[in-house]
This record gives sequence, structure tokens and C-alpha cells, in this order.
Amino acid sequence: MIEIHVKQDIDVPTEKVFSFIADFENNPRWQKGMQSAVFTSEGELRVGSTYDQVAHFLGREIRTSFEVIEFEPGRSVAIESRSGPFPIRVRRAVEPLTSGTRVTADVSGDPTGFFRLAKPLMQAMVRRSVVKDYEQLRALLEEAS
Repeated sequence: MIEIHVKQDIDVPTEKVFSFIADFENNPRWQKGMQSAVFTSEGELRVGSTYDQVAHFLGREIRTSFEVIEFEPGRSVAIESRSGPFPIRVRRAVEPLTSGTRVTADVSGDPTGFFRLAKPLMQAMVRRSVVKDYEQLRALLEEAS
């Protein structure tokens, strides 16, 4: 099992940060290797909402369907893969700081198939990737403010 926990402080109001990270269609704007993310359910974000994404990782295209399994408006959202070669669960949460917002991300998954062969390297690779993504998120949101 791979487990990653990341914290990133962003000098942007909590509401703006949460709104951005809870809209999964924004993922390609700040996550390296992410090609697309498109909601497949209608209506406002809620538990049960779904989306599909396409990403590239280790030279392979990865198509994954996700479902929202937890949603606390303005505070946290968690998703879990429903298809794809890498079963994964991601929880994103925000908390206000004196100036700005702290974003936390908890990522866990258990690689299968081709990715299982690379499991010894996956923890470090995924951690490095997630840390860089959240640094990119900070830069993107602070630049836009």
C-alpha cells in the first residue's frame, strides 16, 4: 500500500482554494501528467458525483473513473477510483490560516498489473509528484490572486 500525506500553505482565501480543488476539471491545470478530467454526473458536487480522467504516468496512459465518497462543502472532498489500473483514494481538505489557507492531501493506493512491478519505487515517485503538484497549485492560485 502506498500512502502519502502532503500539506501546502497558500496565500489565498480558503473559499477560493476549496472551490478550485473541489472542481476536478481543474486538475489538468496543476497536476503534472494530467491530460483531462471531465464530470460524468450532473448537478452540484456531492457524494456520488463521478468524473473520468486521463493521465500519463511512467510512459503509460491511465484512464480512471472516480466517485466522490466524502463531501463537506468548503472543507473537504474525497474521491475513490472505480476503474483503472491503480486503485486510489484521495482526500483534499482546507483549513483557514491567519493569512491564507492550508491544504492537506492524503493519497493512498495499491498498484496492480504493470505498476505493481514498480511498487518499490512507486512510493517515492508518487510522493515527489504529489508534492510538486501542490507546489504548482500554490503558484497558480497565488499568481491568479
